[in-house]
Amino acid sequence: MSTEATQDYLKAIYALQENQEAVATSALAARLGVTPPSVSAMLKKLARRKLVRHTPYQPVRLTKAGARIALEVIRHHRILELYLAEVLGYRWDQVHAEADRLEHVISEELEERLFLALGEPTRDPHGHPIPSREGRVNEFASAPLSDLPPDLPAVIVWVNDRDPAMLRYLGDRGLVPDAEVTVLAHAPFNGPLTVKSGRAAHVLGLDLARHIQVQRTGAGVSRVTSQSVRPNRGSP
Repeated sequence: MSTEATQDYLKAIYALQENQEAVATSALAARLGVTPPSVSAMLKKLARRKLVRHTPYQPVRLTKAGARIALEVIRHHRILELYLAEVLGYRWDQVHAEADRLEHVISEELEERLFLALGEPTRDPHGHPIPSREGRVNEFASAPLSDLPPDLPAVIVWVNDRDPAMLRYLGDRGLVPDAEVTVLAHAPFNGPLTVKSGRAAHVLGLDLARHIQVQRTGAGVSRVTSQSVRPNRGSP
């Protein structure tokens, strides 16, 4: 059995490790909002349980056992997010924090019932893939909107879910998973992007655009075809 703290650490390492081979303890401390000495102490415990590979003052990696626990918690989290949005009417900027509180306590039976009730979904409200029961993740080829050249049509695959204010801002402008977008102009010297979605044009700062992952359409690149997701504009 893993504790809530163990699950939080493993999930955070997995998230940070997705784009790199190993994770610095400083990055892990920043993500979890704890001190580096606290991270070092916890990593020693996780290493003894063979959930991570870690040498003091060196980056950390998940073992297969650690990744398995992380993916199980992520599956709980993303199914809960979708249930909160689709069934209970939470907005997409509200579900992340609620799922963080609930992901540790639901049983495997309840998770399965929620999953089936939702129609066996493949993505959460922010577009992130829901890991399978076996721990497989169906990732989509994507790149940050900030890297998309002008005049190339694309579709939003997923949006970073850690900032509720950012999600409200993007949701109000229809910049959500499966929305079609085209960069009209990219100002020089790290300036903002002008982006068209539907009939509207929006100016987005470069930092904001980095939190939106897109997939180019046409030219042999397939549009995302798994379950469509939209931010719920209702309230609980």
